[in-house]
Amino acid sequence: MYHLATLVPPVRRVHIPFSRDQLMLLMAAINEIFLGVDIYLAHSISGTIVPNEWIPIIFGPVAGVILLVTGLIALRQRPLATVIATAVFLASIAVGLLGAYFHLRRVVLPDAPPGEQLTVRLLVWGPPILGPLMFALVGLWGLSAVWVEDLPDSGRLRLLGGWHIQLPLSKSRAYFLMFSLGALVTLLSAVLDHVRTGFRNDYLWVPVVTGLFAVFVMALLGFLERPHRADLVVYVTALLLLIATGLVGAVLHIDDNLTSRGQFVAERFIRGAPFLAPLLFADIGALGLLVLLDPRSEMLEK
Repeated sequence: MYHLATLVPPVRRVHIPFSRDQLMLLMAAINEIFLGVDIYLAHSISGTIVPNEWIPIIFGPVAGVILLVTGLIALRQRPLATVIATAVFLASIAVGLLGAYFHLRRVVLPDAPPGEQLTVRLLVWGPPILGPLMFALVGLWGLSAVWVEDLPDSGRLRLLGGWHIQLPLSKSRAYFLMFSLGALVTLLSAVLDHVRTGFRNDYLWVPVVTGLFAVFVMALLGFLERPHRADLVVYVTALLLLIATGLVGAVLHIDDNLTSRGQFVAERFIRGAPFLAPLLFADIGALGLLVLLDPRSEMLEK
């Protein structure tokens, strides 16, 4: 179902040079690179980056560059590009799950008295457990994008060697649910960060409200087999609010990190408000908008 055409029927006559899957893969590559940069800034707070902490820092940019090169390979050798991209996305899932495990190990106090081994205070002030899971999310939607859906919205993926696999959901519905999960992870991460300030500023509640709204609407569309135009209008509204929240939040974080005279001090940007974190809201919002594009693969259009 071409959701954007349901919203704006004349768009059917507009030729978009890239398929939805290609744009999803491009966004996956960009996300891998920025995740590496964001984690480098987060791990720099301690002043010393231990060996394990270099894994996502190095993996993110390397994976992103490999995916960009793979996109060029796909123009001539799609099967080879598919295998390379699949390996990268599986590695991304592994990095995300391992990162969450390492963070959880540092948060839990196994020798503490019962009831104090894992507390809200430890979750708030310890390493972010949910943060590394963004690597896993990129891997999941990347795997969805890299394999061709034989018939749009059929959930039937074409594998190598003429094999097929039937999934319980179409790609579009899977994207809605995955990005709803991404919005939830981003929201919970923002809440844990803002709890440290005690929510003294009322504006800190804005991402909570817009985030919850977006999570609910995106999940709902994942459960609807054929959303109506009104559903899509609400969906786009939720995503635009999410994008605006992310962009405004990034500006406010940058402003908070500047000195009273508006001067840039690198140390304040490393240890102060994470200026890249709010952009995850905008990132998820942009990805959600891509789901509205024509679900047909470029392979089926040839």
